[in-house]
Amino acid sequence: MSDALLGEGHTVSYSQTTITELMIPAYANFGGKIHGGTLLSLMDKVAYVCASKHAGNYCVTVSVDNVHFLAPAEVGDLVSLIASVNYVGSSSIVVGIKVIAENVQTATVVHTNTSYFTMVAKGEDGKKAKVPPLILESVEDIRRFAGALRRRRLRSYMTERMVEYKKDFVVDDETRAFLANERCAIRLES
Repeated sequence: MSDALLGEGHTVSYSQTTITELMIPAYANFGGKIHGGTLLSLMDKVAYVCASKHAGNYCVTVSVDNVHFLAPAEVGDLVSLIASVNYVGSSSIVVGIKVIAENVQTATVVHTNTSYFTMVAKGEDGKKAKVPPLILESVEDIRRFAGALRRRRLRSYMTERMVEYKKDFVVDDETRAFLANERCAIRLES
């Protein structure tokens, strides 16, 4: 997409997407609830649609943050996945997804999942493509954008700390004390 076509950007509502699907027995696990993997696949699908519409390009998933399974979805439920662009970088787009399950017989609606998918736009050459800016029109839009930016910075900080932790890791008295009340047993060969 050329810079001229990027223009001033798109609003959140421009690419907001909802997909609704009936949960069938083939989606259920041995406990009779809908597989988490089925829900993740649907979340990936709605994230793709939302991000691609905003970007005007093909988008790929690069990370999934904070998948919270709050309540189970059941066979027979209508599951709706509501996706909105929360943040854009130069080629990345963070899509926030809310999943709700509706039992049409009892008219109950349950919020089952929340997640954040980071997508990257790809051009026809397969390389990263620049995405339009996000036009923030409400306090909620601003809160979501700022929240996504904070999650991004925290993830970067934690990644750096974990690299240092792994590099310098030793099993010493401090490590043993840290693990003392956990459900593990250390049995190192001398």
